[in-house]
Amino acid sequence: MGRLSFDIFCRVVDNFGDIGVCWRLAKQLASTTGVKAVRLWVDDLHSFARIEPRLNAVADPASLAGVDIVHWTSAAPDLMPHEIVIEAFACDPPPHFIERMIERRSLWINLEYLSAEPWVESCHALPSLQANGLSKAFFFPGFTPATGGLLREKSLLADRDAWLADPAQRHRLLRDIGLPEARIAQLHAGARQILLFAYPGLPTAGLLHALSNDATPSIILVPSGVCPELARGQHGSVYVHGMPFVSQPDFDRLLWSSDLNCVRGEDSLVRALWAGKPLLWHIYPQEDDAHMVKLDAWLALSPFRPPIAHLLKAWNQHNDQACGTLLQQALASSAWTEWQGASTAWSRQLTQLPDLAGQLVTFAKARKTNVG
Repeated sequence: MGRLSFDIFCRVVDNFGDIGVCWRLAKQLASTTGVKAVRLWVDDLHSFARIEPRLNAVADPASLAGVDIVHWTSAAPDLMPHEIVIEAFACDPPPHFIERMIERRSLWINLEYLSAEPWVESCHALPSLQANGLSKAFFFPGFTPATGGLLREKSLLADRDAWLADPAQRHRLLRDIGLPEARIAQLHAGARQILLFAYPGLPTAGLLHALSNDATPSIILVPSGVCPELARGQHGSVYVHGMPFVSQPDFDRLLWSSDLNCVRGEDSLVRALWAGKPLLWHIYPQEDDAHMVKLDAWLALSPFRPPIAHLLKAWNQHNDQACGTLLQQALASSAWTEWQGASTAWSRQLTQLPDLAGQLVTFAKARKTNVG
């Protein structure tokens, strides 16, 4: 069969997580063999531009990195659907677009949120016949071979290792985000670099307590608007630096070069996993602590020993006292070395899974062939 074309629909619900996933997916699909066109529909271009600065320099509609970008509004252009239509996280394409999908016989895929829960495997890629005659398939990213895998560029780990091998690049990036030269020198001398990207309510007092009681000084990099309750500046042996938002490639590079990554949601979690460094995941809070069930499922798949699991639970329960004590223990020499080793090993293990974009292309080709 011929090369495939994709539409991806994205509603920005959580500021950056939804568009972060969709933009990475769109770029990866556009660079995948067997794909001829990718079009990304986004309702919030302002949030999009925070993680893709090039968007400010092009007209609407735009084309970047081989992806056509459409501002998804009530007055969005009436375009013919591509062969494959992906709605990210059940955002529902416009009714008139769905009508044209029926004419085109488009393959409809609902890209679900990332989850480690066991039930995901039995639901992955299942079709659901819609009242209009179209069949919608539910596609679940995940951490096991029975799921859709994780977003990962083919050259990602090679790019990571090449970047880490050139300390001058790290210096330039730190200067670009406004870190004072004296602090950069501190990092070169062995201070701990921490990237902090979290939802509101983080146990920052526990974080500062643990870091202040550690022999190694720490520098925390915090994007603008994140954790406003954490005062920027000096806190004993800890320095908190407010930095601007950066592009996705630079965000990856900060994760690669940090010693501890505190991340949130879905997109930054996966990117932190590819960094292979110790991480603290701030999972998206849900009512009735439903997010803690998801955290437990993720921890059950991880190689992390009980002390790190307890730390991650305290981190997500916003327990300053427990978090401070457990993190201080995790930073101790032998525990820290073990955490580093487990993080590196899991990153390497996850690279053995097929990547999400490749899985989507394989699935689409099989379904289109069967339908044809």
